Amino acid sequence: MGIARLFAAVARPLLGEATMPPDSFVARHPELAGARWRRGGLPVRVGGWCLGQRTVSGITLWRTIWLAPDVNPSLDLLLHELRHVQQFEANAAFPLLYLWESLRRGYVNNRYEVDARAYAARRVREMAEFHPERMR
Repeated sequence: MGIARLFAAVARPLLGEATMPPDSFVARHPELAGARWRRGGLPVRVGGWCLGQRTVSGITLWRTIWLAPDVNPSLDLLLHELRHVQQFEANAAFPLLYLWESLRRGYVNNRYEVDARAYAARRVREMAEFHPERMR
């Protein structure tokens, strides 16, 4: 086994594999193409362990979004995770602030999670209201 194959065999379980959101979602929301997307890997497992689950559907670290290997991502999930990319970009202290919010308020009431859910819902609703032809 060559070095490149060995590295790939070790890296895949840790880093997952590069992927992209469905073309139909990117056509409606081109900003989705601005993030790095991965499928599988250690981050979704660690996120799950922190919540007492086997895995999470998605987790964002800086500009990279990891999706669980078996999740069929909804537009809502993809936009939710994209909002976390924006939160990372807005404040260098975001990882610490996110952790502090989770410790103080829990995952569901963490203000960054509340914001990401509201952002995703708003974007999906706006697309349906202003561009119903693009929702087909």
